Formats: sequence, C-alpha cells, structure tokens
Amino acid sequence: MDAKTAPPTAFPGVSPITSTDFKIVRALPEPDVCIHTSAGSRIPAHASILASVSPVLENIIDRPRKHRSSHRIIQIHGVPCEAIAAFLDFLYFSRCTAEQIEKYGMHLLALSHVYFVPQLKQKCIKGLAERLTVENVVDVLQLARLCDAPDLYIKCMKLLTNHFKSVEKREGWKFLQRHDPWLELDILNFMDEDDLRKKKTRKQKKEQSLYLELSEAMECLEHICTEGCTDVGPYDVVPRKARRPCGKFATCQGIQILIRHFATCNKRISGGCLRCKRMWQLFRLHSSICQHSDSCKVPLCRQFQMRLMQQDKKKDDPKWKLLARKVASARAMSSLSLPKRKRDEEDRVTINKDGIRSFNLR
Repeated sequence: MDAKTAPPTAFPGVSPITSTDFKIVRALPEPDVCIHTSAGSRIPAHASILASVSPVLENIIDRPRKHRSSHRIIQIHGVPCEAIAAFLDFLYFSRCTAEQIEKYGMHLLALSHVYFVPQLKQKCIKGLAERLTVENVVDVLQLARLCDAPDLYIKCMKLLTNHFKSVEKREGWKFLQRHDPWLELDILNFMDEDDLRKKKTRKQKKEQSLYLELSEAMECLEHICTEGCTDVGPYDVVPRKARRPCGKFATCQGIQILIRHFATCNKRISGGCLRCKRMWQLFRLHSSICQHSDSCKVPLCRQFQMRLMQQDKKKDDPKWKLLARKVASARAMSSLSLPKRKRDEEDRVTINKDGIRSFNLR
C-alpha cells in the first residue's frame, strides 16, 4: 500500500486496519483534504468522506478558495493528534473502541459536538458516563454543559452530590470555584433541590405506609365483624373451635383487643379513654369508605354515614375527607399488589402492642 492510498487510521491511538477497511480505502481516490493539528502534523483525508458524515466539515470544505488549485486545509487545534486520528477513524469506518474512549473520550465528545457527528457523540456520552469517577467528574460536568449533553450532565451532578466531600478536596473543584462561580452555584442549588426531593420522598413513603396500615385495619375490621376471627366475631356466627389465626393475624389481633376493650371500658361514656377514641375513629373511617352500608355488619356504619351526610351540608372537615380518599386509594392499590405485600409482610410492622400505630385524624 503506497502513501497515496494509506488510510488515515495508521496513527497512534487508532485500531489496526482490517482487510475490509483496506479494500474501502484502496478504492478511494487520492486524498484531497489536509487536516492540520496543533502539534504541526498533517493528516491527509478525503473531502467526500468528511462531507458525507459531518455537515460542519461539509461547509468548511465548500468554502470558496482564493485559487482553484489550492489544496483544501482544515485546521483542528486544541486536541491531541491521536484524538483527531481516532475521530477520522470513526468518520471513515464508523467505529470507536473502548480503548479510544478510555484515552480520548473527552476530546472525542468535543469533536463530535463541534462537527456535529451525533452517532459518535452518543458513544462518547455513554462511555464517559460509565467511567465517571470522583477525580474526573468536575471536568466531565463542565464539558457536558458545553457540549449540550443533558443526560451526562445530570449523571455528573448526581455523582457529585453523593460524593461531594470527596470531590471538594480535588483540584478540579478548586479550579471550578476560581473560574466558574456560576456552575458552582448551579451545583449547590442542585444539591439543595436533591435534599428537598429526598425529604419529600421520605415523607410521602411515611404517609403511604400509614394509609396502608389504615387500609389493612379496615379490611380486618370488616373481616372480624362479618366472619369473625380468633377471639371476636359477630353475634350470629358460631365460633369454630379449631379456628386458626388468619393471614393478617397481627393486625386482626390488635383490632380484636381494641374491640374487647371498647365493649367493656367504663371511661368510654365520659370520653376520657384514648383507646376508645381510636376505636371510634376506626368506625368513622370505615363508614367514610364503605360502599355497602345497607348490608354492612360493622357496628355504627349506617349511623356514621347518616351523620356524615348531615355534616356534608355544613361543610365537614376537609382533612377527614382527604384521609378517607387516601385510605380508599391505598386499599385499591394494595389489592393490585397483594402478592408483593404478602412477600413483604414479615418485614413491615403494621401495628404496635396496642393494636394500631398512633395517628392523628384531626
């Protein structure tokens, strides 16, 4: 292979040429473009190949020249010669190896952005995202912002947020503080927003857990009042001697303890018993979500619904209505995810020794 047909892949940092590549290059005419690098190297290339892959290079090649016979020159400065050779290797053969990404990933990302080669840009973004470290995250973050790579930018932000104490000790962070205070402000704002998002998520999970507990309590209350459980059941159902604990025994046991206490408590009339108030709240909550009040066997269901209908005219407490909607929604969602809930039942504590975890309905 003579110098005229030598492919531009014969440079350091570029994978060896294959037999198929050799056939492609040999079929091409003599190189008619010369790429000048900052190191003074000159890389011969073919205008038709460059123009077909990069519209930016096509515009550069099609610029008017002072003399028709003058050789076309494209200057690419600011990146190593090996990175330019790897860039040309992709333009010719659409390949970019892991070794090239490892060595020249940031340079290739800049080149693919400047000369609008989206296929190479996506490969670089993916490769750099897989190789993010505490040492290079600040540099990659700055490049991602300049090269319009939002996915890579967000991933850098997340890594920086999760390992900020280690990142702020690096020279890259100190350089950013001195020369790019606006980016530093963006990072600090992102960290604050991330902290708020985490707090909001924890709060939502805590609330959802409470709604699930109340939903399970409603199911157990209906189960006890309709079928009966181990110690408590409806008056018209004869208890079975060999009754086994039901699938939600822990919750059912807690509800039964509350019911038995409610039936025998002497303070209930004067309203001074906290456990009786909790039982009243369960009865009221059940009536708020019950769809079969005419045939429902839960005590006071019909009476509470009549009272709620009267209170609706007087603008009942919106917080209570919201709670009822949330519990009804949690009940519907729990029915859809029942197999998963059974798997997680041992890991989730739904009640305490008094029956149901403390909650405030008002």
